[in-house]
Amino acid sequence: MQIIGLLGGVASGKSMIAQQFAKLGAGLLDTDCTGHEVLRLPHIEAAARERWGNSIFDADGRINRTQLAHIVFVSGPEGTQERKYLEQITHPEITRLMRLQAESLAAKGVKVAVLDAALLLEAGWNDWCDKLVFVDSPRETRLTRAMARGWSKEEFAAREGAQESLELKRQRADVIIDNSGPSERTQAQVEQFWTSLLR
Repeated sequence: MQIIGLLGGVASGKSMIAQQFAKLGAGLLDTDCTGHEVLRLPHIEAAARERWGNSIFDADGRINRTQLAHIVFVSGPEGTQERKYLEQITHPEITRLMRLQAESLAAKGVKVAVLDAALLLEAGWNDWCDKLVFVDSPRETRLTRAMARGWSKEEFAAREGAQESLELKRQRADVIIDNSGPSERTQAQVEQFWTSLLR
């Protein structure tokens, strides 16, 4: 099974493109969904409570991701330190679950899987990938999309600052998909790349 890793800036449209690949028959490896699962594991909850206290937990006793984000995406060294701790406790579990998902897809005969991960390079998950695709979208467009999700400009900048630079991601990519125009144009590029994979 080939694994295609998606790279791009915050709110560049990686998840939308992953869904387009899925409609063409690709399996999906979504680290965001897996990350949600990992935050519900008892030992992760215990480590988070020990580090950050009860304030990051909701009424049901689960980690509130918004509250946690306010801690780990603070700009400056403090935010970096807290984010690194979070990655240290969660990434091994995310990796374990993603490997199981990939094995399950391969066992079902899936030929191509798409790995959608915000921290693809930072976590080293690009090592699993046969091809890397950079989803290109202007900063203004991405900021508008992020604000439509309820993020502030500061939150957008903090999350972008927590990732590798766009230039590095672009350099590492095998293919660039331009997601700055109409969705039909983006879809055509996805289909063209998909056809090249199945040759």
